[in-house]
Parts: sequence; structure tokens; C-alpha cells
Amino acid sequence: QVQLVESGGGLVQAGGSLRLSCAASGRTFSNYAMGWFRQAPGKEREFAAGISSNGGSRTYADSVKDRFTIFRDNAKNTVYLQMDSLKPEDTAVYYCALKTVPCTTYVELSSYGYWGQGTQVTVSS
Repeated sequence: QVQLVESGGGLVQAGGSLRLSCAASGRTFSNYAMGWFRQAPGKEREFAAGISSNGGSRTYADSVKDRFTIFRDNAKNTVYLQMDSLKPEDTAVYYCALKTVPCTTYVELSSYGYWGQGTQVTVSS
């Protein structure tokens, strides 16, 4: 069974930074692409960033492009989301997910078979 455990969320002022981590266990982590999603209160879960299995390819939602960076350390079975220049509209629960469906886009929730429990990020104005 796959386990994904996020950490690093918290309260930060607008313009600040946070780094989220997601530690994976239960599968060969380096074989799978990973994604970060977020869900604000009253809104649907949305894609934020994705990274290929070897880290060579990354993709971002327009809303976070040039502010967020996704990267991974396959030796540590961990994927990260570095969030800079945070805005109040970035406030959400952030989830990491393991992409189990090949040849699909990173954006689709249905491409991911395993999800973490989420970590809260709150950005104050």
C-alpha cells in the first residue's frame, strides 16, 4: 500500500515563502510522476504542479507559474513544492499525489491513484 505524507504547511504573510514536502513509501517512487494539487474552501480541487518520474519534466498551472517550483529527490522518496511570493489566494489545503495512469495529463485528478492527507497553507494579507 502506498503512503504519501505531506508536511511543511502553515501560516505565512503575503509575499513570503513555504516549502512543502511529501514523503512516499510502498512503491518504487522513482517509477512514478507526481503532482501537487490544492483545494480552497468551497472550491474544487485543482492542479498546481507536476513532475516526471526522473524530474526532467515539470509543468505548472498558470496561477502558480514563476512563483512555485516542484522538484524531487528520488533517493529520499520525496517530492517538494517550493512556494515563493505567496498570495492570499494561494490559501488552500495542499495535496501531493502519485500518478498511476500513464499517457494522461498531469491536470486530471483521475490520473492519480494515491493521495496524501493534505497540509494547510494559509496566506495572510
